[in-house]
Amino acid sequence: MTDNVLQIEGASKDRGNLRVLDAVSLSVAPGERVALLGHNGAGKSTLIKAILGLITLDGGRIDVAGATPGSAPARAATAFLPEAVSFHPALTGREQMTLFSRLAGARADVSALLERVGLADALDRRIGTYSKGMRQRLGLAQVLLGRPRVALLDEPTSGLDPISRQDLYDIIDELSGQGTAVLIASHALTEVEARTDRIAILRRGVLVADDTLAGLSARAGLPIRLRLRASADADAVAARTGGRRINGASVEILCSPTEKMDALRRVAAMGEAVADIDIAPPRLEDLYRHYAQEVPQ
Repeated sequence: MTDNVLQIEGASKDRGNLRVLDAVSLSVAPGERVALLGHNGAGKSTLIKAILGLITLDGGRIDVAGATPGSAPARAATAFLPEAVSFHPALTGREQMTLFSRLAGARADVSALLERVGLADALDRRIGTYSKGMRQRLGLAQVLLGRPRVALLDEPTSGLDPISRQDLYDIIDELSGQGTAVLIASHALTEVEARTDRIAILRRGVLVADDTLAGLSARAGLPIRLRLRASADADAVAARTGGRRINGASVEILCSPTEKMDALRRVAAMGEAVADIDIAPPRLEDLYRHYAQEVPQ
């Protein structure tokens, strides 16, 4: 037995002569937030469809809360938010959520739920008048019904403004806090960098990375950037530190994680010649580019 509520082992799927999933193994534990990254066509949507039981695998297996994808127990345990949510335009938000609540066998406080996702002022408006962001919020309210054990979120911040994006991740944190395993497929690297526990990267159907941000960074061995602001002569600071001047007063030094402290000691020894320093470890964008093997032109 495994403690993971979502367990994927050797998942493979062919589409004609094209292998869209190639022996993918991935797990999500209760309360864990995992970001699933990859270019368009990398296999993210295919994997989500397989977890939902919408397609069958050609190899491997998926276990959803101890059940087979698509079975009644698996459906009951899973909540899904697609990128393009769709609801009946003639229903109001309250009517749609009341219907979903009855279908799910949940006794939900619909008004409180819609208030939680920022739709308190639109409870009794027809969904056909909702903006894309409002429909996305309504979809998130559906995810919150029934305390799901697994939540699959496909580009969940699509159509949301910056404040709404922050609110959404607060709700994702709540789901995680109540033990829901959350898998987020996203292109919004900056968001998932700060709000997930683990990063999984697909490239052409192959899982090329699966680790914490720190673990990915350590394995990649990408350089740390030290950005110095010179008090006077930036060229002199660049010459003494082995860095390069990048504008009138700034110098950039690239060093490996093991060289960082030595570089900082050299900078400190320069005294007042250096007015300020910023330390920038590799960003998720850098790591994603590295593991997805996207070479900049």
